[in-house]
Amino acid sequence: MEFTLKNQDATSAILSVNIQEADYSALVEKQLKNFRQKANIPGFRPGMVPMGLIKKQYGVAVKAEEINKLLQTKLFEYIRENKIDMLGEPLPIEEQQAGINMAEDKEFTFDFEIALAPKFEAVLDKSDALPYYRIEPTKEMIDGQANAFAQRCGEYKQVESYENGDMLKGTLTESVEEGVVVREAVMMPSYMKNDEQKALFAGAKVNDVVTFNPSVAFDNNEAELASLLKVEKSEVAAHAGEFTFAITEITRFVASEINQNVFDAAFGKDVVTTEEEFRAKIAEQFANRFEVESDYKLLMDVRAYLMEKVGKLEYNESILRRIMDMSKAQGETVSEEEFQKSLTELSWHLVKEQLAKKFEIKIDDNDVLAVAKDATRDQFAQYGMANVPEDLLENYAKEMLKQDKTREALVNRAVDVKLIASIKAVITLNEETVSVEDFNKKVSENA
Repeated sequence: MEFTLKNQDATSAILSVNIQEADYSALVEKQLKNFRQKANIPGFRPGMVPMGLIKKQYGVAVKAEEINKLLQTKLFEYIRENKIDMLGEPLPIEEQQAGINMAEDKEFTFDFEIALAPKFEAVLDKSDALPYYRIEPTKEMIDGQANAFAQRCGEYKQVESYENGDMLKGTLTESVEEGVVVREAVMMPSYMKNDEQKALFAGAKVNDVVTFNPSVAFDNNEAELASLLKVEKSEVAAHAGEFTFAITEITRFVASEINQNVFDAAFGKDVVTTEEEFRAKIAEQFANRFEVESDYKLLMDVRAYLMEKVGKLEYNESILRRIMDMSKAQGETVSEEEFQKSLTELSWHLVKEQLAKKFEIKIDDNDVLAVAKDATRDQFAQYGMANVPEDLLENYAKEMLKQDKTREALVNRAVDVKLIASIKAVITLNEETVSVEDFNKKVSENA
């Protein structure tokens, strides 16, 4: 088997593969023998069909299949071993292959068009200066997170008069003869859709009786009314009048004071012992979360900076269009907008690949797991859960990695994490502290 690579220009080449009979004959013979052992042809016992008949019936198809398998295997081996910087897949030149006679020919030449990756050099060093934005959490953000931790340590208390958000328990009675009666009914007026009905409960006390219309209060929502009145949904319309609610109990959720119990629940026992340390720890949490955003903004700025520095990369657009069209449904083609967007993303992909090679970035399972754990930790933090055990984080992360699309995204994220760290180490960062609002404006300006 012989290979010949001939560059057409800087963006494409023709790869020719010459296959001799000696390259495939043994493979074809072996496969035909397998067919003979399995063939079920009337008049012949299994395994006793004459080889001449097998060759006549299956010879051309087996020959074509074995040559094709050999071609695919050796073609990609050659490309890999010779480090041909190729984009997409080799495209067979159909006009050349149309003249092949698989039955009669013994020697075959297959020609493929190849799109070559453009030559360029992406260089970053201390002479390259880019802004790096450190986001400062506001006092309101820190207060909000402190209050969220306090809420998590709160408790339910019995109170004497109703305030918005309280839960009421009592007897719900329909104001008609032999109407619905629900004992120990539970209701939260704050969930009512009608403000006038909601206002009827303002300031109500234990043992008060409030008259209201549930259908109006809950905007005729069948599911809510059926649950409250303990009737079937189909029966709700028959109970559209007024009810009385005799209040027997008012329960209020009261947030904890900010104290050591809150500190321990948030960050672990005795990790912080004063409110000042508590707030500093919350600010540190925000800083860690914001650093991820700052790093992402830096990567986007590096992208814009390098793409301008490298300049427009040249491609063989004809070959690339055909490669992209192959991924579409039959009869469909890639639109001009899709194609140009794909070229832009391809250029950045090639720049990133070159940087990753220069920085010797390698990713293993531990790197991907670490990124998955960070993503999980951030999800818990958004719900005010900062002190999540490592084994729980790891279990959640491993579940995420079982999903192929999620795993692919996390692998890319792991590459980005190492790439950003390497970039920060070699360029000059002009650090600037900004508010969340200003940072978001800067991100949207570059979107």
